[in-house]
Amino acid sequence: MKFTVKQAREYVGLTQRQAAKQLDVALATYQSYEWGDVEMRIGMAKKFAKMVDIPLDQLIFYSKTS
Repeated sequence: MKFTVKQAREYVGLTQRQAAKQLDVALATYQSYEWGDVEMRIGMAKKFAKMVDIPLDQLIFYSKTS
């Protein structure tokens, strides 16, 4: 099963604020990742995958511009 960033966060029971804090980014930055306004760089994507305990290849990262 593949998860979007939002689905993965919700799957582990985190709020956007909690996820942002764990990733050490501003809430607005995290929201931009989740909404597809900004693409996560690979290092941040790996950190996110570890945080939600879902393999990176099972996560869907998308951008509104792509």
